[in-house]
Amino acid sequence: MYKAFNRYICRAMTVVALAAAIPAHALDTVKFMAPGSAGGGYDQTARTLGKAMQEAGMAKGTTYENKGGAGGTLGLAQFVNSTKGDVNALCVVGAIMVTGVVQNNPQITLANATPIARLFTEYNIIAVRKESPYKTLNDLMADFKKDPANVKWGGGSKGSVDHIGIAELAGKLGVPVTKVNYIAFGGGGEVIAAVLGGHISVVTGGYAELAKYVQAGQLRVLGVGSPERLPGLNAPTLKEQGIDIAIGNWRGVYGASGLTAEQRNALTDAVVAATKTKTWQEAVKTNMWTPGILIGNDFSKFVDDEHTRLRGLLANVGLI
Repeated sequence: MYKAFNRYICRAMTVVALAAAIPAHALDTVKFMAPGSAGGGYDQTARTLGKAMQEAGMAKGTTYENKGGAGGTLGLAQFVNSTKGDVNALCVVGAIMVTGVVQNNPQITLANATPIARLFTEYNIIAVRKESPYKTLNDLMADFKKDPANVKWGGGSKGSVDHIGIAELAGKLGVPVTKVNYIAFGGGGEVIAAVLGGHISVVTGGYAELAKYVQAGQLRVLGVGSPERLPGLNAPTLKEQGIDIAIGNWRGVYGASGLTAEQRNALTDAVVAATKTKTWQEAVKTNMWTPGILIGNDFSKFVDDEHTRLRGLLANVGLI
């Protein structure tokens, strides 16, 4: 009888210990909305963050849904309409989402969701396939200035950071934006196939999406849109080469509408805890993300400022 009682006590203590090991504000199964194609930047951010949240003990599980289109605003609309008040829901957002809102004027915008955290900035690279005659950025820029239409640029959707960045670059060189031959692609796989197949001259996009092709020697990086060189990437910045611009896309997460202050804080704590895990830190290094956590009112203000900044850039380059 005493042995049975002792076994019961031991089991009870084990259950209590396991319960104590789970943070009091741990979430249930977190449902991620990645408002872009599978394998793209939104998707990569969602899956990395989800894995890190589980590693941190801040989520019991994760699910992922992809819904691309209209700069991510279609996915945002679906997220807002299906998750009201749900503390276990997160939508990945970024500068491209802001330009999508500015350009498309959708009924549902970021104002209909709850800002949680900015996570990092991913700077663009400008790259060509290994067979390209362009060995340096100067080679490419010389042709671009001489015959802009002959240089076919490939990148993300119209009005994306990729598109705006190339339009800005053209302005620095005195090339009329109306003569820029920019071809928008819906996903990373499509633009890679186009550049490797020689259908476009040059590709621009975040390093993480192009990294494996750079590492395999299939793409040659001519310039990087970061303010300073990215550690681990042997390629000069645009600024080093006389073009004083930065091209990059920040990413963050929003929660559902209708969250209480307590729920928002719990979700924020869970996300911040995830960024301290080994999984997240390794992803930052591998993908050459530049960390920059912003939460609360600081993040809200940042997004408001981004609407103003990106609206101005879109107008300057003739995209609105």
